[in-house]
Amino acid sequence: MPKIPTISDVAKLAAVSKATVSRYLNGTLVLPDSTATRVNDAIETLNFRQNSLARRLSLGSSETIGLAMPDVANPFFAELADEVEEAVRERGYGLSLCITRNLIEREAYYLNWVDTRHLDGLILVSNRPDDGQLRKLIDDRANIVILDEDVPGTNVPKVFVDNVEGGYLATKHLLDAGHRRIAHVTGPQFLYTVGERLKGYRRALKEAGVAFDPSLVRYGTYERAFGRAVTAELLAIDDPPSAVFAASDYLAIGILEALRESGRAVPEDISLVGFDDMEFASLLMPPITTMRQPARELGRAAVDALVGALTSESDDVGSRSVQRLPVRLIERASVAPPKAILRPAKRAKTR
Repeated sequence: MPKIPTISDVAKLAAVSKATVSRYLNGTLVLPDSTATRVNDAIETLNFRQNSLARRLSLGSSETIGLAMPDVANPFFAELADEVEEAVRERGYGLSLCITRNLIEREAYYLNWVDTRHLDGLILVSNRPDDGQLRKLIDDRANIVILDEDVPGTNVPKVFVDNVEGGYLATKHLLDAGHRRIAHVTGPQFLYTVGERLKGYRRALKEAGVAFDPSLVRYGTYERAFGRAVTAELLAIDDPPSAVFAASDYLAIGILEALRESGRAVPEDISLVGFDDMEFASLLMPPITTMRQPARELGRAAVDALVGALTSESDDVGSRSVQRLPVRLIERASVAPPKAILRPAKRAKTR
């Protein structure tokens, strides 16, 4: 097997030092024409190909941005990753996709890649409540952007959607249809998005003069299985809800399945609103009314924020902004007035 030529081989053939060749190739040294010609001729003669990663690292840049997220099976995360890849490519960077499975040790591992210059910066999506460990790891870095779910206490650029407005609009839509017993099925209790969507839910109830009933709120996980399990609990209470606002479309799928198994129809018996507007939401029976999160816009805004931080000469922590993108209600066929309105009580017969 032939030996792969090295910078040392080029330097020897061109009769210059190894450092001279390295700096010349990195663009940090201008050589006299005669010397540059000797180096170029040596490179051509030896068919030398510089290690691009080594060159970038020697310049203090990997020209690579990381995207750390819990998984890519979730359609929302997959769409997010697709747009981030497109946006970083347009900016001249490569993308390293880092799957954390919501484990702190994996999040710490990829954050360390920034310290070791394997990555110039990292877009981080964490989908679990932080006990303070992740906050300490992130600290006040300028080359980290937090996306979708907050890590409270961190002072870095952040990009979210307007979760409060989303919770408000979803609940108001059900209230406008005539519902007053509206359950809210959501994720882990101390998760940032959970608290914000609950705040919007409560705001809509208060505005409509409907008392908040804690027994109609169920905390769990943003998973289909939890939606199925919690539906039986809601149906078993003395005054069950006539509508459900689910804080994710995965929860909505589980709720829809459980309602069918119990012999109840959507929206005839119970109305349902989800959150995310994943691709499958329009394919369900019935198609689900949901709040649309702009996944692609989120991904592009995060890239813009990170590249802006990487190329800025300012280290002003106060300039690290929080962006909030709007959400939109997508009306489909899973909401109808409650039966009490659709079928008013019959008048007593008069003699």
